[in-house]
Amino acid sequence: MSTWSGMRNKLESDYLCPALRGHIQYFATSYSKSADHEGRAAIRVDGVEVLRSNYYTYFENVWTKFHHLRSTTLKDHDSAKEAINQAHAFALEQGTFDQKVFYEAFGIFDNQSIEKSLVSENPLVRIFALLDRRLGKRRLLALEESMEQELDWVRAFYVIRMQAEGLMEKE
Repeated sequence: MSTWSGMRNKLESDYLCPALRGHIQYFATSYSKSADHEGRAAIRVDGVEVLRSNYYTYFENVWTKFHHLRSTTLKDHDSAKEAINQAHAFALEQGTFDQKVFYEAFGIFDNQSIEKSLVSENPLVRIFALLDRRLGKRRLLALEESMEQELDWVRAFYVIRMQAEGLMEKE
């Protein structure tokens, strides 16, 4: 895996569309004094954290969902792995993640085509794709209908990109 500064440089310089350069900043950190160096990650637009989460919020969502699944639908021993996988997916859909999940999403995004990234199961990968320079204006406009079904916090980045490209009026 690359260093965080290398990942951030790729996201902000190599991949980010020209209309958003200087406006979008990616942030991730781990805290050396916390257990296992846990941390947080965020995406900033003009210095304001539009999307942010941390390990503790993420872990609480995973743990709560895991216990709910184990007490209801996935009770048997063999279902524990399925329950934890569903709990992690649920937490991410809720917009919670830590810096490690953020790094993993970048790894997925960096190693696949823009087409696969746009339909990825991982919402962070879809955000990276929506802000990517390889996504042209025509393709961006064509995504409008599918954005109606998208998670609110992912759709927010679609709106940010559309406004930056001059394809949607700013509210």
